[in-house]
Amino acid sequence: MATTVADEKKNLRAIMIACRDALPRERAAAWSGSIQRQVLAGESYREASAIVLYAAIGNEVSTDRILADALASGRAVFYPSGAGRRARPRPGGEASTGMIVARRIRDRAELARGVYGILEPPKSSEVLDSKSFAKILVCVPGVAFGLEGQRLGRGGGHYDRFIGQLGREAINVGLAYSFQLLDRIPETGLDRRLNFIVTESDVHRACEAPLPARRTRTKEVNPGANYRNPGIHSWWRGLFHLGNNETA
Repeated sequence: MATTVADEKKNLRAIMIACRDALPRERAAAWSGSIQRQVLAGESYREASAIVLYAAIGNEVSTDRILADALASGRAVFYPSGAGRRARPRPGGEASTGMIVARRIRDRAELARGVYGILEPPKSSEVLDSKSFAKILVCVPGVAFGLEGQRLGRGGGHYDRFIGQLGREAINVGLAYSFQLLDRIPETGLDRRLNFIVTESDVHRACEAPLPARRTRTKEVNPGANYRNPGIHSWWRGLFHLGNNETA
């Protein structure tokens, strides 16, 4: 029986989630801090008047530091809410449970546990209207990411549809640990690519995406040209010696 794209995604998702769960919490917190500092130093963040964040679950990259800075600097902050209409199942067998609606918060205390146990804004909160903001930065979670902006999510296709609705005005940034950045991610025509992938060691610009600020640590992605980038492979070399791996 031939392996489908859905099968490839399912298998890769299971492997990557297991690897992420195995990451010590202290290490995850330290790397999350580095990743968020890179985002805050970037031109895309500095120019954005609205920020879409996500509430991390498990060992996902945290966004709490970005939230604090965005609120303090007067930016409009939005979080995903799953309270949308049900969507049709995606081709390939992946379940699809609904649509993301981004709603505004003005204080972290407004977030409460939703249906899936993920922190969400109140259903009565203001819904994001992308036409009301000149520049929007969307921080996107993921299980794994590809060198050209590909993303493997939790399996429902929620962010793919959400990103598609926002249009080209929004800059979409995947937040990931270096070991989550892979040479290739299986994808279909419904998957949406991201503009940047930010890890604790680098800011990776996907093809045809705007350049980050000059002072941001940046490596322009050029698949096949140079695989000495430690942010892609060194963690895997040290997978069975995680406690001693300090460079990934």
